[in-house]
Amino acid sequence: MTSYKEIVIRLVLSALIGGLIGVEREVNNRPAGLRTHILVSVSSALMMLVSINGFIDAETGLRTGDSARLAAQVVSGMGFLGAGTIIKTGGNIQGLTTAASLWTCAGIGLAIGNGYYFGGLFTSMTVLFTLMSLSSFEKRIAKKKYKILKIKCINRPGLIGEIGTMLGKHDIIIRNIDIVNNEVEEDEEEYGTMEIHFILDIKKYFNSSMLFCEICEVDGIHEAIFDGNRVLCSID
Repeated sequence: MTSYKEIVIRLVLSALIGGLIGVEREVNNRPAGLRTHILVSVSSALMMLVSINGFIDAETGLRTGDSARLAAQVVSGMGFLGAGTIIKTGGNIQGLTTAASLWTCAGIGLAIGNGYYFGGLFTSMTVLFTLMSLSSFEKRIAKKKYKILKIKCINRPGLIGEIGTMLGKHDIIIRNIDIVNNEVEEDEEEYGTMEIHFILDIKKYFNSSMLFCEICEVDGIHEAIFDGNRVLCSID
């Protein structure tokens, strides 16, 4: 049987590791943050401890069942929780990294709960390095390959479609659309404002000055920023 001291160490350590990964997700405003990752790690460690100690006869000291079954259900059960963090909007999918981090935290919790400290700690360091360092590296690569168009505009029906049609005329491929700010007016008759980021795949011969001229012709756009250049559009 695992001692009380060892049980406390494993549960606290799994909570700390899950918390570190959760903080990174919380800072990046992801669906699952600090508390969720801690709960996943601690509960996984607890399930492993139950698997180790819960199937031993107190009198004979012999194992009375297959202890691996309970811990194995954690791996499959995490699929339901991870699926709840994945959001699909049109062709854009968000939350896959958070779902993967939750699944990894479950694995780390199982490892720590089993006393496999080296594997759990080394995995946690790898996960933190991947989430914190490789994210900026990934963005630098994407920045070299794609261009970002930032638009501040009125949140009216059909606006994104009109912008997409205008970009399509110039053979520009939209790789991703992200609405980073959406303010709703208290008066329901008035439209709110929003900021949209378009990640674009642009041909080498593209003329950015022509893009600015046509953007301002789209009704409802206040401001556009593209490739370091900024233009203000007059609103009637």
